[in-house]
Amino acid sequence: MDASTHKFYPVHGIDSREHLDTYLSSKPGMAFADDTIKFPMECFHHVFSEGHIKGDLLIDISTGSFIHQLYTASGYFKQILVLKCSEQCIMELNKWINTRTGAFDWSHIMEYVKCTEGTSDQRQHKDMTLKTAITKIMKCDIDNENLTDPEVLPPADCVISVAFLDFISKDQDDYINNFRKFVKLLKPEGYLILFGTLNTTYMMVGQDKIHVFRYDEKFARKVFTDEGFVIDHCAVHKKTADSDLTDYEAFMFITAHRP
Repeated sequence: MDASTHKFYPVHGIDSREHLDTYLSSKPGMAFADDTIKFPMECFHHVFSEGHIKGDLLIDISTGSFIHQLYTASGYFKQILVLKCSEQCIMELNKWINTRTGAFDWSHIMEYVKCTEGTSDQRQHKDMTLKTAITKIMKCDIDNENLTDPEVLPPADCVISVAFLDFISKDQDDYINNFRKFVKLLKPEGYLILFGTLNTTYMMVGQDKIHVFRYDEKFARKVFTDEGFVIDHCAVHKKTADSDLTDYEAFMFITAHRP
């Protein structure tokens, strides 16, 4: 990582609204919809509709203020805890939770939910289901072995992470160490769902070039198996976006459990 040209997410943070507007909005010309919305929404629907990933507690630890990954998941867990390493991202989510003026508009996500789930549920119902399921949004510190130190969280049935490991890891050893911290959040037979980028070195957020750890599918699979996980589902979606805002080659979705 070249600190002179790349900013490091855990240290410098990101503009959470710019991040959402660039990679997850419905604005005209937003190039990433197939990669960052359609593909993951289809994957999340697929794995949850099988019926074996469910329970009392889901912990989400994802980059920025992303929550689209939780719309489908909220129907399978009694409560959701959301961890963020940035106060700005927490503030962004709290705007939406409390329906405040200026909150990010997630209504376009409902169209993807309805298409994948084949339902006609109104947006207000889906929003309320997710808002009710999220019982806490809290700060985490990736430098601690216990990410929420001094608070100890109950072990989760499932942990979801969208691109977080990619943004907080500087190299392979760092990725593996951070992965092990995530695993500590799980029950012994819990499920881990990761959605990340392959062969990426940067992502632009506004004028900031954010460091992204570069790895391939082979490396990611090896980390899972070396740490005792069985991979249940893995899908790779090659980049369709025509943009130089980021240099990822593909997105990868992995679901795995510890036997």
